[in-house]
Amino acid sequence: MKVGCIGLGDIAQKAYLPVLGTLPDVELHLQTRTPATLTRVADGLHLPADRRHSDLDALLAEGLDAAFVHAPTAAHPEIVTRLLRAGVPTYVDKPLAYELADSERLVALAEERDTSLAVGFNRRHAPGYAQCAEHPRELILMQKNRTGLPEDPRTMILDDFIHVVDTLRFLAPGQVDDVTVRGRVVDGLLHHVVLQLAGDGFTALGVMNRLSGSVEEVLEVSGQDTKRQVLNLAEVVDHKGQPSVRRRGDWVPVARQRGIEQTVLAFLDAVRAGEVLSARDALETHELCERVVLQVTGGGQTA
Repeated sequence: MKVGCIGLGDIAQKAYLPVLGTLPDVELHLQTRTPATLTRVADGLHLPADRRHSDLDALLAEGLDAAFVHAPTAAHPEIVTRLLRAGVPTYVDKPLAYELADSERLVALAEERDTSLAVGFNRRHAPGYAQCAEHPRELILMQKNRTGLPEDPRTMILDDFIHVVDTLRFLAPGQVDDVTVRGRVVDGLLHHVVLQLAGDGFTALGVMNRLSGSVEEVLEVSGQDTKRQVLNLAEVVDHKGQPSVRRRGDWVPVARQRGIEQTVLAFLDAVRAGEVLSARDALETHELCERVVLQVTGGGQTA
């Protein structure tokens, strides 16, 4: 099958291309407007000249069976629109777009064209997080922190905090009845944000602090007097009396540890099977992110 990769930044190079470049039935085509990057990345994958493209028109002319979009978020609406109108099943690195109206339009277009649209929420497939979905979840706590990175609220929430939002939604064991948002914005930059989702018998709390003094990602789920903790997507600690630790194997690829390999293969398997994937559930995550943006910037009210 012919698969296009649009955008060759760090995420594409470190996470996606090591998976796509090794699949025996995939004829990989690359597209970027940066010639030096295209040459360097394609040379590393030993791709012939006819699989290197400097514009989207040339890539679409190949008759793609599927496409992965890893271009900057601001470019997503235009690129994804063209792919969907061409009938190409499309996987987009989160988010679909910065503006909710654009995300809604893309999902509607995919449905109108009966074409797959998937959003790269890889943590749903990360082994440690998937195992948490099997654990009692009366209380869910997730932190994803950075150092020295206060940022424009919409950019920070849609490009980064969206992973926390989607993970809480994924792990919530029932319907969310209450949403609470708190944040600290200084001189137009978001320093930290806290999201609380609550429903019958559970509370889910997500935190991002961009001045935390540490780069870390920690997930904890607890209930029925037991707790499971996942540290940086790699180490799983079960607490019931004496803690037991399971660490990532030395030879486990990072893409598999982070769920990227699994989500790529699931998307391509669906394309091969002729299954049309819907982005409606992903859109609910974008809608919740919009609610967070409006609350921390003073444009909305917490329910």
